[in-house]
Amino acid sequence: RRLAAILAADVAGYSRLMSQDEVGTLRTLTAHREIMDRLIAEQGGRIANTAGDSVLAEFPSAVDAVQCAVDVQHALSQANSDAPEENRLRFRIGVHVGDVMVRGSDLFGDGVNIAARLESLAKPGGICISEATYGYVRKVVPLTFTDIGPQMVKNIEEPVRAYALTTTLPSPTQIVAAKSLPLPNKPSLAVLPFTNMSGDPEQEYLADGMVEEITAALSRIRSLFVIARNSSLSYKGTTKDVRQIAHELGVRYVLVGSIRKSGLRIRVTAELVDGSDGGHIWADRYDSQVEDIFDLQDRLTEAIVGAILPNIRATEIERARRKRPDSLDAYDCVMRAMPTVWSNDPETATQALKLLERAMALDPDYALAKSMASWCHAQQVMYLRSSDPQWERERALALAEEAARLDSNDPLVLTTLSAAYTLSGRVDRASTLIEKALQLDPNSAWAWQRNGWIHLYKDQPELALDHFKHGLRISPFDPINFNSYIGMGVAHFAAVRYEDAIEWLKKGLQERPSAVWAYRLLIPAYAQAGRMDDARQSATLLLQCYPDFTISRYYRNIISPAEHMSRVIEGLRKAGVPE
Repeated sequence: RRLAAILAADVAGYSRLMSQDEVGTLRTLTAHREIMDRLIAEQGGRIANTAGDSVLAEFPSAVDAVQCAVDVQHALSQANSDAPEENRLRFRIGVHVGDVMVRGSDLFGDGVNIAARLESLAKPGGICISEATYGYVRKVVPLTFTDIGPQMVKNIEEPVRAYALTTTLPSPTQIVAAKSLPLPNKPSLAVLPFTNMSGDPEQEYLADGMVEEITAALSRIRSLFVIARNSSLSYKGTTKDVRQIAHELGVRYVLVGSIRKSGLRIRVTAELVDGSDGGHIWADRYDSQVEDIFDLQDRLTEAIVGAILPNIRATEIERARRKRPDSLDAYDCVMRAMPTVWSNDPETATQALKLLERAMALDPDYALAKSMASWCHAQQVMYLRSSDPQWERERALALAEEAARLDSNDPLVLTTLSAAYTLSGRVDRASTLIEKALQLDPNSAWAWQRNGWIHLYKDQPELALDHFKHGLRISPFDPINFNSYIGMGVAHFAAVRYEDAIEWLKKGLQERPSAVWAYRLLIPAYAQAGRMDDARQSATLLLQCYPDFTISRYYRNIISPAEHMSRVIEGLRKAGVPE
């Protein structure tokens, strides 16, 4: 099962046309289908099923599906322009967002059935969408829809509220070129007022409060430029195209959404849109019970913000990749380096460091570049890659301190400085910095992860587990999550729960097989659990990748409570790791 936007289409009066001119109708249908199939692919859709004159396609977002439906009707209208009125082949299209079942390439379920019923409600050459779809697209695309009310449709128990398209979609070049502002030199975002879908004006405060919380949370992220709430609020109830709004506010991204409350249940939908072309980047929905409204707002804000940032970062990285190497500025260099900074691979980490050094040369006052470079040096020590660990420590700390002098209120900069202090054995100073970072940005998954490690160094495994889990919850698809799994394994080892430690350490290695350094932690967990064959096999794997690894070298480079370290060393010795 999955949530999908479904487009269903068929030809109005197909049987009549076939009876009048079978060969001509089939020829026209083939030509029209070529146009439709091309447009579906261009909008990121997938054709799930075809039968005769009907087409069923799925899309990753409602915006993509509706945009495709409009493009199809516009293109087919032009293709029909030379044909006599009575011979024109016109499709009716229905679009619905709902739960579907997948079997092979086919789709089944009520989500598909409702889309098909909506298609039958559309006029020839027209489009009809469900209320669920309308909630996603009403503020994103410049369409005018007419509410045709609840419709009883075949084989669906409850009425389906439907909306019919009454105007056509202008192309990006047709959008009014309103007075615009230049784009900032970092990702920029506006959170538009959420739509109250409950039909109850008293619920407006809930929608407005959610927008305020999300805007405030995003504003704490120093790597983002976020439009103030009052400016975004001026677009409440507007029918302007999202591209025009982005143009007027001078932002690259726009977050739109809706809230529906029914009894004690609430559903929030959110969608991130690229303001330059109206393209869909990310969308999701969140269902919850209304109990403590402020706690609900906190939880939903945390989830939405945690999902937005990785998607913006991925889009910015892709945008930088498309630039010519000789045209890169400091920001582009950092964006290109970003995925490899966290790669855990020595060669790609070296490439990242070269890009970051270029960024620092282009802009010596670029705090983010210095922080990322500091983290690259820190990883050389943490992951046993450096031939001169002391130099790497000093370089990491120097770069992190330079970055903090340039921007002492950036949570990422403070988190990096905290890591550098941890590496130098100054755990109390590191703890103070990470607490400040979390105060500035409570939605930083990396800060929560680093705080987890700090609690391990302070011999507080249960607190460490809580912080690792929180980081995973607010950013479940983060590329650095493998490090949280490994950290949770170490926390269980510290708490003398060896089988749990093994489970989480193996999970970290499954998530990132290149993190071979984690075997230095898995070996003692196996040994202390009495699983000596597994311990010796893991020791063999570790020594194949790190032939110079010894217990004494490990002891010199790792910070850990004495009792915990004694059990680690005992386990390494049992497995036959060289002294």
